[in-house]
Amino acid sequence: MTKRLYVGNLAWETTDETLNQAFAQAGTVTSATIITDRDTGRARGFGFVEMSTEEEAQQAINSMDGFDLDGRNIRVSEARERTPRGGGGGGGGGSW
Repeated sequence: MTKRLYVGNLAWETTDETLNQAFAQAGTVTSATIITDRDTGRARGFGFVEMSTEEEAQQAINSMDGFDLDGRNIRVSEARERTPRGGGGGGGGGSW
């Protein structure tokens, strides 16, 4: 079962391939994705890496958290599940 990791503090020039190669040192990478802004296409400074096993994911956290990648000390942790954003409307109901 794959394990998803959050990777933060990435340099703007870091690519999916660079991320994949760096994490391959800790084990088998099943995917590596830099998150980009949907409007500008520019990297947002974080991404996700999926490791093939729980053990490799833990090894990646231990060895890669604080690792210098493209001149930045990256942050690596277990990814949290996305929470659904509340829909709709904002606000303000005063009692008129």
